[in-house]
Amino acid sequence: IHLQVSSRPLEGHWPGRAWSARPAWSALQDGLPRALSFGSALCCQLPALLALASTASGHAVLVTGCDSGFGLSVAKQLHSHGFQVFAGCLLKDKRDAGAEELDAMNSSRMKTVQMDVCKCAEVNRAVELIQEDLRNSEKGLWGLVNNAGVSTFGEVEFTGMETYKEVAKVNLWGTVQTTKASLPLLRRARGRIVNISSMLGRMASAARSTYCTTKFGVEAFSDCLRYEMYPLGVKVSVVEPGNFISATELYRPERIRAIAEEMWNNLPEVVCKDYGRQHFDEKISNIEQYCSSASTDTTPVTEAVNHALTSKTPYTRYHPMDYYWWLRMQITTHTPGPSQT
Repeated sequence: IHLQVSSRPLEGHWPGRAWSARPAWSALQDGLPRALSFGSALCCQLPALLALASTASGHAVLVTGCDSGFGLSVAKQLHSHGFQVFAGCLLKDKRDAGAEELDAMNSSRMKTVQMDVCKCAEVNRAVELIQEDLRNSEKGLWGLVNNAGVSTFGEVEFTGMETYKEVAKVNLWGTVQTTKASLPLLRRARGRIVNISSMLGRMASAARSTYCTTKFGVEAFSDCLRYEMYPLGVKVSVVEPGNFISATELYRPERIRAIAEEMWNNLPEVVCKDYGRQHFDEKISNIEQYCSSASTDTTPVTEAVNHALTSKTPYTRYHPMDYYWWLRMQITTHTPGPSQT
């Protein structure tokens, strides 16, 4: 039994990415009690499974950022559950591996579309193609999963303004732009919007200001949109993954070092002198350690997205993460910040 965090627990779930309750049931593991336990669990879950099947059948979902990572995993899982999936891929026109993998499924319910969320023309064209392809466009688009994103690292004085703008262009403005273009179809369906944020959209972290700034923005945008969409029947959820950086392929060791060297070489002389190379290298080492300890299993994230799209009462926030990050996020969110006195 895998237990996953949400703002309210999922049915039968508690905080934690992959915590097992099996040891607590050791007395029920033999003979008839075990069979009864299994039967009871099946009966409890059957309505949810039937609801999932009825929700997915005939419903269409647009997922952005399907070239790799969360987006690719979400697209495949939603397809397996019966959804009609439109997978937005940044590099479809360049025959990237992610788009090729999805196209190779040869399914009428899986269609890749060229989609750079930073380009208004591409976003609008993708939505037009989706509308043309929907079996009944008057019923609209059931779901939008805003997943496309980029990340970087570096303390504030190590990071150029262009980097701040580029990350925000994808993570924040790309989310806003895609949502606005899709809202007419989503309103018709009284559907769902699922925005992929991060635990770093809830708690700040040194050397991650570019990423945190955009994810805090996604959280605020989602909350505002939820108020506006409530009377129209559209539900808005936010998924705040923990440390899954290894699953997204954003940072490999060689890429971290390449980014770090370019960053150092472009720093103003006064910054290099005041901080020193030792301080800089220590911060890069922290990033490397963070990335090396990340989970590569995207299942908790895809399950959260799936619940947000299929449940009659989706949660406002989902927290797929392990106990360490969940506890740290709660402490950071609900207690005073570091003293400056």
